[in-house]
Amino acid sequence: MQRVVRSTIIDAPIERVWAVLRDFNSHDQWHAVVETSRIEGGERSDQVGCVRSFTLRDGNRIREQLLTLSDTEHRSTYCIVEATVPLQRYVATVTLKPVTDGNRTFWHWESTFATPPGQERELREMVARDVYEAGFENLRQHLRQGGDLRTPGQAGPMPSALALPTRRVVVDRHGNPEVLRLEDAEAPAPREGEVRIHQRAVGVNFIDVYLRRGWVPAPLPLVPGMEAAGSVLDVGAQVAGLLPGDRVAYLGPVPGAYCGVRCVPAGWVVRLPAAIEDETAAALLLKGITADYLLRDLGQVRRGTRLLVHAAAGGVGLLLCAWARRLGATVLGTVSSEEKARVAREHGCEHVIVTRDYRFADAVQRLCGGVDVLVDGLGDAARDENLAALARRGHWISLGQASGPLAALAPDALVAKSLSFSRPVVFDYVATPAQLAERAQRVWDALGDGSIRLPPIERHSLESAARAHERLESRATLGALVLLP
Repeated sequence: MQRVVRSTIIDAPIERVWAVLRDFNSHDQWHAVVETSRIEGGERSDQVGCVRSFTLRDGNRIREQLLTLSDTEHRSTYCIVEATVPLQRYVATVTLKPVTDGNRTFWHWESTFATPPGQERELREMVARDVYEAGFENLRQHLRQGGDLRTPGQAGPMPSALALPTRRVVVDRHGNPEVLRLEDAEAPAPREGEVRIHQRAVGVNFIDVYLRRGWVPAPLPLVPGMEAAGSVLDVGAQVAGLLPGDRVAYLGPVPGAYCGVRCVPAGWVVRLPAAIEDETAAALLLKGITADYLLRDLGQVRRGTRLLVHAAAGGVGLLLCAWARRLGATVLGTVSSEEKARVAREHGCEHVIVTRDYRFADAVQRLCGGVDVLVDGLGDAARDENLAALARRGHWISLGQASGPLAALAPDALVAKSLSFSRPVVFDYVATPAQLAERAQRVWDALGDGSIRLPPIERHSLESAARAHERLESRATLGALVLLP
């Protein structure tokens, strides 16, 4: 499926813009591409289910049906039911939002559709350029002719920054999930080197829990979240290679992703291949890149490596199991239930140890004589068992602290078996845009060739962020969690 997304600012009040767009039969009055238009069967042009039949100036004919219309949300959805243009399964949504700075209107227009093979780019560009971008300018001309479009001379100087309304999840004090609260906010215009993104999916990770609890230092109040996926709304000065409408995902060291619209440095951003959906990107980017550097850089996992993965049915765990198995490793994993054991096995975990009391070392020694690499997201409760489960010259990678912060390790705890220990941070492995792009592409390639499988995705609304954190901390989840703004 193809996806086209375009957004703009109209310098007129939302009520005036909506008055034009809610009329399903108004295109021949303001859009230059439309020659004639009529509503079939004598129905009202704002009646959900009505069909408009129109002729384009190039001779093509299209019939579209109004699927939804909301005056409270200033949103309509419609689909093509018949057309001489080869747009298949075309569904489009128009959304307006008020811009409080100057009483302007934010207009978001997006669609998904299929095309005949070989015509993907041609038709995608036709919709983006000739329908959406031309439509934005045509409506401006229409409102200008009617005296409804303000100009800088009429309304004073145009502000240099156009803030957009959004919602975000805020932490004012450290504590349990109930400290997460939703609030209305504004996303400022992008500054130099920044990209403003309309987010459709936000990844939920354990680092968000650590921030909420205060286990990772960060000033309050804070908005959690380190990654998201969506579309570029606009870009600041000195940004190259990213354009409005581009589908993107990002990963960055500064929290703030639990929101609907956000500005981030362009260096955090990667463009998404057409085959990677927004939810997939939000579920995989941070976790997939983490799996990449753990296996490739730190673990140097290859055929014959004995690998133990804690929380093997979690978002990172499932990726590690599948990818390491493809590399020829012997993969062991710990999980907390038989259901999770089943899922871990399906994703390549050869030996699954079910335990809720952090006891696993005896089973590991019995199965393989100790592991060469151990990936630990459990923290202090697994400390002694980890040491016992490692083989000589084994490497312990401390990735997280779900059971509580890991106390300092004395050198003598490692020297007994010549063990090594590391505490990596993913952002140091994607410190440049080139490194981020390279690792992200390896993740998408691994998904494409079957080295990894898309883990189960548990979806929550932005309002339900607290519930998502409860689920994550309770060890009740399988795979990845995402928030849908």
